[in-house]
Amino acid sequence: MSLTDRLAAARGARPAEPAGTGGPAAGRPPAAEDAATADLAALISPGTTAAPVPVTDPAAPAGEDPGAEPGGPLSRRRGMAQPDRVEELKRTVHTQLLAQLGPQLYDTEMDQAELDTRVRSVLLDVLGAQDRPISAAERSRITQEISDDILGHGPIEEFLRDPEVSEVMVNGPASVWLERNGRLVPTDARFDDEDHLRRTIDKIVSRIGRRVDESSPLVDARLADGSRVNAVIPPLAIDGSALTIRKFSADPLRVADLVRFGSLTPRTAEFLDACVRGRLNIVVSGSTGAGKTTTLNVLSDFIPTDERIVTIEDAAELQLQQDHVVRLESRPANIEGKGAIHIRDLVRNSLRMRPDRIIVGEVRDASALDMLQAMNTGHDGSICTLHSNGPRDTLSRLETMVLMAGMDLPVRAIREQIASAVDLVVHQARFKDGTRTITHITEVERMEGDVITLQDVFVYDHSAGFDAHGRAQGRLRATGLRPKFLEKMAHANVTVDPVLFATDGR
Repeated sequence: MSLTDRLAAARGARPAEPAGTGGPAAGRPPAAEDAATADLAALISPGTTAAPVPVTDPAAPAGEDPGAEPGGPLSRRRGMAQPDRVEELKRTVHTQLLAQLGPQLYDTEMDQAELDTRVRSVLLDVLGAQDRPISAAERSRITQEISDDILGHGPIEEFLRDPEVSEVMVNGPASVWLERNGRLVPTDARFDDEDHLRRTIDKIVSRIGRRVDESSPLVDARLADGSRVNAVIPPLAIDGSALTIRKFSADPLRVADLVRFGSLTPRTAEFLDACVRGRLNIVVSGSTGAGKTTTLNVLSDFIPTDERIVTIEDAAELQLQQDHVVRLESRPANIEGKGAIHIRDLVRNSLRMRPDRIIVGEVRDASALDMLQAMNTGHDGSICTLHSNGPRDTLSRLETMVLMAGMDLPVRAIREQIASAVDLVVHQARFKDGTRTITHITEVERMEGDVITLQDVFVYDHSAGFDAHGRAQGRLRATGLRPKFLEKMAHANVTVDPVLFATDGR
């Protein structure tokens, strides 16, 4: 067959296209057209290789280049449109859910489990009624995010469920940070806007009868599990509301856990056990996030079960395991600026409640004077915490806070009260590697002139330095000195093995 005949045969294999169309005839397989075109090109230009003709996907959106590289600009634009569609659907479902449930979401008398069941049931019904097709993954994501928003705390709910996260920090709606394994790490979580973040804050504080608004832009609160919450809103927070949540372990840590973590040694744990049973007055000090409340919880485990304990806190977070515990919580002023009940008021009131022990979550103001008075009036065995940089600073801060009471007491009288009331300072520090360790167990001895003398019983030894990963290798060591309060402990029928104070032991 001649070249002319072969060209005619190739042309004849392609049926005429309908007028006014730019594509193949209906029913024509694209692959057949491509093969004919390639054959014709080979005939016209023998010895050359025809460029492959891209196969057109009939399902591709109009205007998209079928030969475009996956992940190219058009593909990325399609990927960006997908989340927008899911977000729009999420907003629609969220609005319908709120419309159906209405006031039930804020019914304080409804059991939480019943509310969870009702919300999820209505959510599935609303999703099922949507006329837009959604995949199983999208359905699961929408269900989880809306449930977190209504029943939980929005985009940070997943971090509150994560046992490895110890703190959640929200610095405005677009910035969420975590503390994981003692280190700060950023996240991709975001609130929709400032209003979304404010609704989450309002939900937290309203559950314990507190409020936060422009007239009262600072608030301390707690979650149902005792996790500590602090919120600051504009105008004080310039870049958007700041929310900080310090999580508590679902299972309270015990002394064995602190020994395993290296915060204590078995000998110091045994010594502190004897000090609590011996009814010593103890101050737990340290910096922010050093683990003072955890240590206070552990020390409270040593209190005998036949004693009446009164706890006093700004936001209840202590997790005492004894049966006879009375928990008191301070109260801020109402919207009219009235009705505030301060820690100092609760300490004074606790003296009329027949306590065997008074435990104050944190002393931070003039309540220090009342706490010292309680320790000096027969309520031995009381425990409190305060912020400081070391045992000596602990006493200085106590002195300063007593002066805040406005009683115009001489400094020497205050120091005598401190030396008489406080028996032991347990100081805790947080190292750069994120570990929290007790660094000083110090006896408060007596006044010498105008100075309160201190004696370290156990001190953290830093001489071992750090390992290759920056983790501290030191540990608590005995100084070899025996505390003078052993006689006071003996009056409570508690004795301590002298071997505990040997310098060569662990």
